[in-house]
Amino acid sequence: MPRLSRATWIAEHDRYAQRRHDDFRRAALAVATAFAERPEVRAVSLFGSVARPLETFITSRRHWELLHDPKDVDLAVWIDRLDDLKGLQRARSAALNRLLETEQIGVAHHQVDVFLFEPGSDAYLGRLCGYGVCPKGKPDCSTPGCGRHPFLKQHKDFVLDPAALAPDRAIRLYHAADGGTGPG
Repeated sequence: MPRLSRATWIAEHDRYAQRRHDDFRRAALAVATAFAERPEVRAVSLFGSVARPLETFITSRRHWELLHDPKDVDLAVWIDRLDDLKGLQRARSAALNRLLETEQIGVAHHQVDVFLFEPGSDAYLGRLCGYGVCPKGKPDCSTPGCGRHPFLKQHKDFVLDPAALAPDRAIRLYHAADGGTGPG
């Protein structure tokens, strides 16, 4: 099999990265739409690398300029209560399954990180766990506070940079006061 030229390889990489970025944005909107149907969800925002246009970086070995290849979706979700996080898990999975079925966009549930916040205070509560049972008995389940509320995952020493959710770095996908989904 012939080797690709540098220019061809870079162009293919960048097309893949852009398509993945677009697919992740589509997945974020699908999950936000599903979350909007849940009465405990007050708001959803997309943040992280998928919320911004793709940036370029220089590879360390060959010094090629490439588009950043996003690895996951980061959603901030403001939620009134934590008594049905399993239902939130199911909503995320169902939305991603529908996206695969209807648009042939494949994003795994573990590629959509859901960061949970308290409405009003914006206090970080933890992340939506990806395991099917709580506690799962994995080493990360022994983090203090993990599973205090079923399916509320804690990460040791994790602190979210407050600037990550700044209006110029995040995209609001749903806000209960607005009654709809979509950037706003």
